[in-house]
Amino acid sequence: MSKAYPSNLTRDQYEFLSDLIPPAKPGGRPREVDMWQILNAIFYVLVEGIRWHALPADFPAWQTVYTYFRNWRKDGTWIKIHDVLREWIRIEADRQPSPSEAIIDSQSVKSAAGVHQEVGFDAGKHINGRKRFLSVDTLGLVLRVLVTAASVGEREGGKRVLKRVKHMEKRSID
Repeated sequence: MSKAYPSNLTRDQYEFLSDLIPPAKPGGRPREVDMWQILNAIFYVLVEGIRWHALPADFPAWQTVYTYFRNWRKDGTWIKIHDVLREWIRIEADRQPSPSEAIIDSQSVKSAAGVHQEVGFDAGKHINGRKRFLSVDTLGLVLRVLVTAASVGEREGGKRVLKRVKHMEKRSID
């Protein structure tokens, strides 16, 4: 059992999210880690901005925590959690779960030295780096994000981020 950190989920928060966590894979060894602790460890790393290797010893092994984080990124679990939470907030605000309007903005950001991801030059802003396109609903809740080379134009980036919005999974909150 780990200490109580400010980034920890309460048990009620965990219970709300627990149905969104993928079950253990059939066959093989049974899951031995507490998923509440896995989520708390992931949130600790993200909130504190530390390296995975620096995870305090009272959490599960960093390799285990990172494997869950990476697998959930690949299989869409994080997107699913995000979308359900956004829909829940919209319902709490007496709005439809799915927004009927979206707002798009972009920002060019200089790349750090040695960055090997897709970079480009934004001639309008005179920035060599990447550009992030953000789509939000009218409450300001994030719908989708797209990161590209800074050389990608506003129109093209806007189309690409809206394509992601269009392909958001349709699901309802029970």
